[in-house]
Amino acid sequence: MRVLWIALAATFFHQILLSTSQVIPAVLAPVIIVDLHVSPAMAGFYFGLTACFALIGQIGCGSFILKHGPLRMSQVALLSMAIGMAIATQGSPLALVLLAAIGQTGAACATPASSQLLGRWSPPRLAPIVFSVKQTAVPIGMLVGGSLAPTVSGYLGWQGTLLAAAAILFGFVFVLQPLRARFDAERQKSRAFRIGDLATTMRTVMTTPTLRGLAYACFAFNGMQSVMSGYFVLYMTQLGYDLVTAGYIFSVAVAIAIPCRVLWSWLGSFHLSARLMMAWLALGMAAAALAMAFFTPAWPVIAIEAAAWVLSATALSWHGILLSETARLAPDGMVGSATGGVLSFGQAGSLVCPLAYAGILHATGSYGVGWAVCGLPALFVGLNLLWRGKRT
Repeated sequence: MRVLWIALAATFFHQILLSTSQVIPAVLAPVIIVDLHVSPAMAGFYFGLTACFALIGQIGCGSFILKHGPLRMSQVALLSMAIGMAIATQGSPLALVLLAAIGQTGAACATPASSQLLGRWSPPRLAPIVFSVKQTAVPIGMLVGGSLAPTVSGYLGWQGTLLAAAAILFGFVFVLQPLRARFDAERQKSRAFRIGDLATTMRTVMTTPTLRGLAYACFAFNGMQSVMSGYFVLYMTQLGYDLVTAGYIFSVAVAIAIPCRVLWSWLGSFHLSARLMMAWLALGMAAAALAMAFFTPAWPVIAIEAAAWVLSATALSWHGILLSETARLAPDGMVGSATGGVLSFGQAGSLVCPLAYAGILHATGSYGVGWAVCGLPALFVGLNLLWRGKRT
């Protein structure tokens, strides 16, 4: 058990740092947009690019995890994000594209790598809770980024904030190094990357009905999460809130996801089936997204916060139960690959939904319509999971 707790702690703090770094550009988007003189709709294209590169990284990372070990690939994730953020401080649209390309391609292997590591050391009965505790690091990181980035940028500017985050990421690479001998002991040094591995990963997901259902859910859930991460603060500033207040509202909402991730996994492990639990989460996020579509400056702040809380409790809280189910249902020795394959559908959602939101914003000038449209996949997934669960 001691090794399990060490593995959990390492992956937990690793995920906090990556999650914080990934949300900083979204939180500082209002400042960056003004500084670079670009359209607000460009935020959607940036987050679409991050999803595109993350999709590539997650589909192709399985062989690298087997060859170099999950701990080494976790270090690669940190290093690539640090390099990307350092480049982004050059302050140009091209530099942000490079942040998406370098940072997200490498960082995308973090979750499959941690799943490979925790799947090896977690007893089956504890896996849902272990995965959920680890995944609470994502909203914690979003909370840290949402609350600190606006304040830090007031002193250092947005470029200085990115550079400070890059330095912290780089330092944690060395913190993880002493653990490598233990956690990468079973790496397959002779393993070589083959382009056919990409097809094998996707074939495994698509030909396994249970994994295929998780992949579809991941598309809808991750797409809604990306829209909230990328556009919530910008939406609040358009309603008249200043950046610090908008970041505070976002951070409070994200904090709701921290206990919810563990709570949903506990319910899905001991009281409801995982399928039914995810169905209700999907329907909840669809309803919250519809409410977001009707925000106006006249809404009381408590009503806006309540809708944001529901969206956070659903769109930001599904990860533990979905990842533990993926690890449970994956073929032997393919936890990392299967996780990457399922999450690649999530990245497809992260690509499609922000781009759809950006297109709607550009065409209509409305920030509200995009929320309703991007909630539709979650609605369909929720109804489909309920229907299939009833048939079963």
